Amino acid sequence: MNIFAFITNVLSIGIPFSVSLLLASTGEMFNQRAGIFNLGCEGIMSMGAFLAFMAPHTLQGTALEPWANMLGILAAMLMGGLMGMLFALATVTFRAPQGIAGIGLHMLGWGVAGTLFRFFVGGVTGIPGLKPVFLGMNALAYLAFLLVPASWYILFKTPWGLKVRAVGTYPRAADTMGVNVARTRYQALIAGGVLAGLAGAYLSLGQAKMFADDIVAGRGFIAVALVYFGRWNPFLILGGSLLFSIAQSLQLAIQVQGIAFPYEFAVMLPYVLVILVLAFAGGSTVRGPAELGKPYNREKRV
Repeated sequence: MNIFAFITNVLSIGIPFSVSLLLASTGEMFNQRAGIFNLGCEGIMSMGAFLAFMAPHTLQGTALEPWANMLGILAAMLMGGLMGMLFALATVTFRAPQGIAGIGLHMLGWGVAGTLFRFFVGGVTGIPGLKPVFLGMNALAYLAFLLVPASWYILFKTPWGLKVRAVGTYPRAADTMGVNVARTRYQALIAGGVLAGLAGAYLSLGQAKMFADDIVAGRGFIAVALVYFGRWNPFLILGGSLLFSIAQSLQLAIQVQGIAFPYEFAVMLPYVLVILVLAFAGGSTVRGPAELGKPYNREKRV
């Protein structure tokens, strides 16, 4: 076996695999930096993948066909923003438990996407996906990687980023200084929802070029874990996304090459790796937002 060709094959598969994780975890980073963790990311991705799929599927043969993919991406982002706003309404305005609300959002998105798919389409159907631009990757992939330095700059070098970090760490102090905690958290959750919707759009348009009920396959939950692994830093989150995706492509390459390695262990490899990395990273001195998961009530004095 040619080792160089094997490694090249693993990387050529793994790097594109990381795009959806990178987009979703970057959005989740903004959520958590604002003090909210969103377990509904998976549901948002499901709706984004479905809407992105439906645009080229329904617009084939019409005057809008050349714009179908772009319209699908915009629809996915819009739905992601709306679902992020819905989650903000539940957790910020009504102060619902974030974990339960997130699971509810996941079930809502996954269930609605699957139901509408079966009603309007009926079965798995291929669609014309986004065309490769360079090195076999499409424009969404390059956008995802460009978002890493852009999100770092927004988070650490802009007034809005300072507000996001403040409401996730010292919301009462931020409130005292005139920062609208609820509005900032709404904005962060909407931004996170938009990126999760975009991650779903990449799955159906840029990667699978189809839609299925299980197309997200746990990536939304992995994205939440990658934020913890990446210590709420965009560049470390990028590293985590690549690590998981390359492990995933490694198990595929092992199967394709017929290497004598148990199939079950190969499939488990990416998920075991995430668990191990999170376990060993747990002792880090870097701490997340102090008020992560805690609703803020300005009327309650401590």
